[in-house]
Amino acid sequence: MSKLYYRELYCGTPVRFWMGLALLGSFIAIGLGAAYYMEHNGHWVTGMSNQIVWGLPHVFAIFLIVAASGALNVASIGSVFGGPLYKPLGRFSSLLAIGLLAGGLMVLVLDLGRPDRLIVAMTEYNFKSIFAWNVILYSGFFAIVGVYLWTMIDRSVARYKRTVGFAAFFWRIALTTGTGSIFGFLVAREAYDAAIMAPMFVIMSFSYGLAFFIITLIAAYIWGDRELGDLRLTRLKNLLGVFVGAVLYFTLAYNLTNLYVTQHHGIERFVLLDGGIYTQMFWIGQILIGSIVPLFLIYSPAFEKSRWAIAVASVAVLIGGFFQIYVIVIGGQAYPMNLFPGKEVIESGFYDGQVISYMPTVPEAALGIAGIAVALAMVAVGARVFKVFPETLED
Repeated sequence: MSKLYYRELYCGTPVRFWMGLALLGSFIAIGLGAAYYMEHNGHWVTGMSNQIVWGLPHVFAIFLIVAASGALNVASIGSVFGGPLYKPLGRFSSLLAIGLLAGGLMVLVLDLGRPDRLIVAMTEYNFKSIFAWNVILYSGFFAIVGVYLWTMIDRSVARYKRTVGFAAFFWRIALTTGTGSIFGFLVAREAYDAAIMAPMFVIMSFSYGLAFFIITLIAAYIWGDRELGDLRLTRLKNLLGVFVGAVLYFTLAYNLTNLYVTQHHGIERFVLLDGGIYTQMFWIGQILIGSIVPLFLIYSPAFEKSRWAIAVASVAVLIGGFFQIYVIVIGGQAYPMNLFPGKEVIESGFYDGQVISYMPTVPEAALGIAGIAVALAMVAVGARVFKVFPETLED
């Protein structure tokens, strides 16, 4: 049996590495400029309003935070559940999870309008608020995953790896449950008020995180001129297919449950039939691109050994996942609130019965893209500084 050696990842020449980092830095600078523009002029320069208070940046932030939890799944399978093929990938899995969470939280904080008020959330806790719990969960995730990565790199503390791995596994489940519970606890919105939101966000994290992991793994080994065998990619591909199918199942269960409850027939008709852009995002983006296309590419015998099919399937999962978060976050706010259940309101100034329009602006998109750039930049620098990639992953 040959030994496994880790070393820093050098993406070709130093010039190519620094040029890539400079490109990511330019996206980050543009995003910071967009955040300053929105903060200085007020949120009236965005597409958000008093009715839609969570806009496109929140979609990016939640998408990255959910994916961060799922990116750690590979490390958990290797150290907690004893999967030998996944153990060599644990270090990179932890690094990617930290990077994705950092990118998502950067967007979330800069989209608050008053980022300095985060100090209040960090010093005064209302334990009846799921947002207060999430501050603890996000901070704890950085600490636990950082220690987890340390136990995998430093042999002197390697004996604690399994114990810390268990803690990281349960912590990330709690983190994603907390994120999903934000929507599950909002009883005023018919699209959110559902207990299934928490477990659905957990399985969504598995799917999005693994898709991010596969794409970055393939890219890193191509740019680093290292060998990546088909055996591990096939295992990761098949695991991704299971997660995509599970997300599709939870989506079906969520919508069928709402169709059974008469109170939710309105929101179901809005999303499935009469929602305009939200209906198109659901059927074309989430179901077709995010579910059917990846499942076909993953399980079709014609693409069994195709790495491009695996990469395209992973990208499709991320595109469909982004549309899914968009429909949940934006579509759920666009549907009119029922302020007086069982009553007919003749005239009101609170947009009763009106679907709220929302058009994302360029600054919002720039801030969201900057979050992805922050995540990729942290992963690139981390892979260059720390020994997270094996020299070879040949079969």
